[in-house]
Amino acid sequence: MSTTNAKTKKRGSESLLVKSNPKTRVLVDDFDPDLSSDLKGIMSALQLIKEKAHKDGQKKNEETISSVAAELRSKLDELKLKFEKERQAFAKALSKSSKECENCLKDETAKFQQVYENFCKEKDVHLQALKGTQNIN
Repeated sequence: MSTTNAKTKKRGSESLLVKSNPKTRVLVDDFDPDLSSDLKGIMSALQLIKEKAHKDGQKKNEETISSVAAELRSKLDELKLKFEKERQAFAKALSKSSKECENCLKDETAKFQQVYENFCKEKDVHLQALKGTQNIN
């Protein structure tokens, strides 16, 4: 029993471990309440600094994400504009090509019509000549 009392007295006279936060432990001297109070104040200040650093880190991450999102939006807008310009240029070229094809088709249709009319005239002339030779015989 004397050993147990000696250990208890020794622990009590040296220092106590006080839990101010589950994550941190503060060593408090039994004999100096001002020192204990100062240590608690320092630990509290360190905790506030840690929380502020964490908040600043989160803020920095949010700013980075926001910045990257803004860059992505900007690039996307640029691509949309580029795509729209290319689409308009393609539509214009397609329209021009379509008109050229339409004009070629009209020209070829007129040529075909002319050849067909000449064919019909020559056919009529040949049929008349054939009828004339049949009537003579």
